Amino acid sequence: MSVTAVRSPAEYEERLQRYLYERSEEGRAVRVGEKETSEQAAIVARYEDLFTREQLEVLRACENEATVEDERERLYRLRKTCEAGLATAELAEEDDELENRILAARVSWRGEELPLRTAQARLAVLELYADREQLGTLYADRSAEFNQDRLDLLDKWETLEGELSGIADPIERNEEEKEISIRELEQALARASAAVGEPYARLREAWFTRLLGDDRDELPASYHAAYMRRLSPLESTYTKERSVEICMNTLERLGFDMEGDENIRLDLDDRPQKSPRACVIASDPPKVVHLITRAQGGLNDYQSFLHEAGHALHYAGCDPSLSYTFRKLSRDHALTEIYSYILESITREPDWHAEYFGLSDGQAHENAEATLFLDALLFRRYVAKLKYELDFWTRYQAVGGTSEGYAERLTKATGLRYRDDGFIVDMDGGFYTADYLRAWIRSAQLRAYLRREVGADWWRNTETGDRLRSLFFEGTRPSSEEIAERIAFEPLDTSPLIAELSGL
Repeated sequence: MSVTAVRSPAEYEERLQRYLYERSEEGRAVRVGEKETSEQAAIVARYEDLFTREQLEVLRACENEATVEDERERLYRLRKTCEAGLATAELAEEDDELENRILAARVSWRGEELPLRTAQARLAVLELYADREQLGTLYADRSAEFNQDRLDLLDKWETLEGELSGIADPIERNEEEKEISIRELEQALARASAAVGEPYARLREAWFTRLLGDDRDELPASYHAAYMRRLSPLESTYTKERSVEICMNTLERLGFDMEGDENIRLDLDDRPQKSPRACVIASDPPKVVHLITRAQGGLNDYQSFLHEAGHALHYAGCDPSLSYTFRKLSRDHALTEIYSYILESITREPDWHAEYFGLSDGQAHENAEATLFLDALLFRRYVAKLKYELDFWTRYQAVGGTSEGYAERLTKATGLRYRDDGFIVDMDGGFYTADYLRAWIRSAQLRAYLRREVGADWWRNTETGDRLRSLFFEGTRPSSEEIAERIAFEPLDTSPLIAELSGL
């Protein structure tokens, strides 16, 4: 590429917006089952001029010369996006090839040839414990066949990211980008996880039996987690047919009209190749924001919808006059996860269960306790996962990617039996686990703040919506830690979270 083709930051940002839009829409089409093959590599090839080392150096130089904080931050995020794009440009074909092989993979079960994603989704709805054991084993065995390919690709990503950023150590590199100490975060979270260990053990004993039956294994396999998350024995109460209506009404009580929001595009259909994992794809915020769910019945449908609504409302509610960078790009995911968690947590309010499902006070409290159990389970799982990932990357340059400690840590934390060979598919890039956990801390702080400022009915009060809307308007500019400061909490103050997960 010639020097004259290198773009200024403003020109770069404009073309980057078109590129990310196309990639988001392609990813959406594959995720929702509209396409069976991914063509990300073709998009990357069309925009190869965006990602060159010359362009990266121009952005780095402009960043170094910037004197205004917001402009320097904008340029930093553009530069990091260019770094990621360079790696993607080199590895997109291999990434597509592996993704397409996984999409094409099948497991034979009960006379059917099930795609892996369909098998994964089926695990959440199978009623018989033995059936979940059988299909879960088939799914895990087939998925694990791709582990070496996943590791090979991970190694290439890691090598490139270290080279392009100039920071070889992956932990140091992620700490620089997130502007936190991941080790200090993990230590604070480990103490919090230990503090809720006894309350969690009581909840686990009661709800494992309630959800999995008296004949369950002492250590049930992790294959049963999706079934438990649905709270399947309560499915007749939390039907998938009512999930959209009730979630929409819940949001309306806060002052949010999801169906009337022209920026949010809902995809609620059930298709065979559609991923069972709900998500939001913000293709061009605030104008084009997709909310995607695949209802299967059970309370998890309601939780997933409200969780993703938090993301959707955040992106669709940002100030359209912000630069594209501060509408779309962020240093990490910890900020937007705060808003997803705060809306999902409405399902832990007993009065929500009583009001929408006609339950007695006693039954409403019991069902709300079930959501507390699931939240505590997931929290302890993610804390264990973060510790494993820190260990994984600490030893990575010396011994490569290994499963050492994965199954042991997660099994001990949750009481579910994990397989060693699930380690690589369970790892999210860029220490996303740390972002989830930072958001967990922050959302508990925000709930404590809302209860103090708005009242116990914060979850059905338009004042809450107004306060959230003012945060959404800032787009992706603030950090999670800046939100803590605004609501008068220290970033690593886990006391509100411990209180919540202990049922206090």
